Amino acid sequence: MTTLPPLISDLSLILLCAAITTVIFKKLKQPLVLGYIVAGFLASPNINFTPSVIDTASIHTWSEIGVIFLLFALGLEFSIKKILKVGGTAIISASTIIFCMICIGLVVGLSFGWKRMDCIYLGGMLAMSSTTIIYKAFEDLGLLKKKFAGIVLSILILEDIVAIILLVLLSTVAVSQNFEGTELMFSMAKLVFFLVLWFVVGIYIIPILLRRAKKFITNEMLLIISLALCFGMAVFATNVGFSAAFGAFIMGSILAETVEAEKIEKLVAPVKDLFGAIFFVSVGMMVDFSMITEYIGPIVIITLAIIFGQAIFGTGGILLSGQPLKTSIQCGFSLMQIGEFAFIIASLGVSLNVTSNFLYPIVVAVSVITTFLTPYMIRLSTPIYSYVERRLPSRLEWMVNGYASEYSNITRSNYWKYLIVDIIKIVSIYSILSIAVILLSKKFLFHLLEHFFSVGWSNFIGTFITLILIAPFLRAIVMKKNHSIEFRALWKNNRRNRAPLISTILLRFVIDILFVLFVINIKYRASITITIGIAIMLVLVMMFSRWLKKQSIYMERVFIKNLRLRDIEAEFSGKKRPKYADTLLSHDLHISNYTVSADSSWVGKTLAHLNIGRKLGVHVISIIRGNHRINIPGGETVIFPNDNLQIIGTDVQIDEFTKRADKACLDVDYSEIEKSEIMLNQLPVEHNSYMINHSIREIGFRDKYNCLVVGIEKGNGELIVPSTDTPIKQGDMIWLVGEKENLKKISDIITK
Repeated sequence: MTTLPPLISDLSLILLCAAITTVIFKKLKQPLVLGYIVAGFLASPNINFTPSVIDTASIHTWSEIGVIFLLFALGLEFSIKKILKVGGTAIISASTIIFCMICIGLVVGLSFGWKRMDCIYLGGMLAMSSTTIIYKAFEDLGLLKKKFAGIVLSILILEDIVAIILLVLLSTVAVSQNFEGTELMFSMAKLVFFLVLWFVVGIYIIPILLRRAKKFITNEMLLIISLALCFGMAVFATNVGFSAAFGAFIMGSILAETVEAEKIEKLVAPVKDLFGAIFFVSVGMMVDFSMITEYIGPIVIITLAIIFGQAIFGTGGILLSGQPLKTSIQCGFSLMQIGEFAFIIASLGVSLNVTSNFLYPIVVAVSVITTFLTPYMIRLSTPIYSYVERRLPSRLEWMVNGYASEYSNITRSNYWKYLIVDIIKIVSIYSILSIAVILLSKKFLFHLLEHFFSVGWSNFIGTFITLILIAPFLRAIVMKKNHSIEFRALWKNNRRNRAPLISTILLRFVIDILFVLFVINIKYRASITITIGIAIMLVLVMMFSRWLKKQSIYMERVFIKNLRLRDIEAEFSGKKRPKYADTLLSHDLHISNYTVSADSSWVGKTLAHLNIGRKLGVHVISIIRGNHRINIPGGETVIFPNDNLQIIGTDVQIDEFTKRADKACLDVDYSEIEKSEIMLNQLPVEHNSYMINHSIREIGFRDKYNCLVVGIEKGNGELIVPSTDTPIKQGDMIWLVGEKENLKKISDIITK
């Protein structure tokens, strides 16, 4: 008798529990993430009266894969361009929340009399809300398209980035027992370096490869390629000191800028759902009820600290960034939990033997409790806002809303700011690319050349090739923006601007010289005077080289084209959001899309008949039908199956519209569809049949019985395609297509 491996039996138990609990929670109209956690309770070894998982280590590995898939999908949904659009809000909010929550963690830990390291690690755990849990809750509650959801997810991504730096900082603190500023600055520089490098190189290469292979790539191949890129980046990120989940998110963000992004998102969704479910089930499995009983006091207090801390400082931080009160409360109440990064930080403390044994189970219990509360706190935010608004003093309300309005109207106002910001971007990006090429040359190129040439020649050839590779980047550093509108305006408007403008060129010239000096001195040592002279000469040649100018412009155009490719495709196909959409987000209006189901009772009706504007307060501003867009449709416009309606209204109005539109699909009578199913039937012509020697038209198969004769099989086995004048002969076999009831009528008549 064969036995199943523990992993397969464990997986079957997990999926069975998850299936049952999610059906129950869906019936109760609760988020599915809660059902997954309850499934984890049921499958946990800590529960004696239910079957338990045996191989918990393998389940933990699968849950880590789930985190990778969830963050990969998150990257596909929220590209780097989208994150940068709300950068100011996210940076100010995330900085405020992280600092205040770390302080709360320190205060709570010290009040319990815990060790200093326990308090420091607790502060780090409380500062990081769970990206995966909040994303799943938003998805289940249908809130992903809300204004506040975009801000929350942008804050969470920044928190994840800060969490990586925090891991380095906590490791340093654990080893040295003090804060090493140098180590922190190095980790931050390393993070920025790899972020820019991955984004620039990824956007430059991956869209080109996908575009050239598009003709022969099937859905199966695209799925495999996407997952290969995802896990490849996860492995690479791990090797350079970051988390695998962070690498997966970066690759998702890169693929989000490609034309294939939506298709990849659909292909990855089933895999993401499977492994994501295993992750959330594993969270529920980590709850030890005996430990909860022993430390119930700290668990309750820490849970309350997170809830009230995020309610106050989360809302306050988002208010500080210039968002209105309603959006700030919704965001603050959405962040009231800790999750996967809290587990990682807790595991780090255990592995370094610097935290107490009780801290990890406490954090897991708090995470589970706050996860359970997450959807309820999100829903509670609206009534809390209504309560606060009614009782907020009018003067204070005016100050809050006035600050938000004033902040949103801040614009860049002078040429110097434009110019300096752009120069910093150019120098940073091209410097990072140059450093990456130099490091790769040092690690691989020079070693490869040493196998074919002598030491002197290998150093010379390696240096020459490295300089050729970075030359377009160095030229861009010193020459970009020197002929821009801002530069020329500043040069002409005031003579006093000319010296500072020249200094910006000289400073970049010096940066180029330093790069060249570093390359020359990697392997080939020379006197400093000669080296500097060679460096200056080489930089001057780069500045006035037409070939390098052509290469630099070509690479920049390819990058910009790849970055805008998805927007261009969306504009061509009519799927691009209107340009005023982001402006509306700063008010209470919101643009959303809704695809009309083929089963909807709205199909075939005009907009005037539906009267959506007067009944619900929303306006249909555009209809996307295939690759065509109907802008500002009139009342006579008819709704077709699978039409994509672009609507504008407040969150409340759009919610009501979605409910009405969904309800229009619930009354479909599938029994009628089944009754009208088309079937193929064979009818033999007997010797006494009245049809003999009559034509198909005379019998009236189509007119009388709504059936179609698709073939007549003769006695010798020959199948002919008849015309309406073809006569029926004895022994023929008639092939008929029609509805079941109509075929039965014909059969009854023939057999009489």
